[in-house]
Amino acid sequence: MFNAINMTPVDATRTDSRLSQADVAALILRLVLGITFFMHGAQKVLGWFGGNGLAGTAEFMGGMGIPAILAYVVAFTEFFGGIAVLLGLLTRLAALGITFVMLGAIFMVHLKNGFFASNQGFEFPFVLLGIALALVAYGAGRWSLDYLLASRSRSETAVGGTPVTT
Repeated sequence: MFNAINMTPVDATRTDSRLSQADVAALILRLVLGITFFMHGAQKVLGWFGGNGLAGTAEFMGGMGIPAILAYVVAFTEFFGGIAVLLGLLTRLAALGITFVMLGAIFMVHLKNGFFASNQGFEFPFVLLGIALALVAYGAGRWSLDYLLASRSRSETAVGGTPVTT
């Protein structure tokens, strides 16, 4: 990685307590993507926020030729993936799942309508796809459970990879 201002290399493994601009950016991306997918997933899984719940989602997607099992996979990926991204837990895996859901949405539903969201086009899923891919590439950043768990793992291991016994 490079510092965006002067293009000098940035050490992603640093251990100081300062947050980088990239960590702040990752947090913002996680919050936006996580909240969006939690809300959409809650509509599909729980019927919250005016959603149809699992049965209604499967029926609706079935009307578009999407098998019920795929409707369930999409619903649970959106719901649990949104929560995971929001918390920064298994972020890359959750964002990868969201990436596949957005690719499916673009190619199976929205592409035929052109680009713009006002025409039911792929504009919105495309933006969400970009955010998900950024998180797959960078990870959760320092304000995440992923970072906390990795820090604990590092602190329990001595130099040279030998576990510390307490």
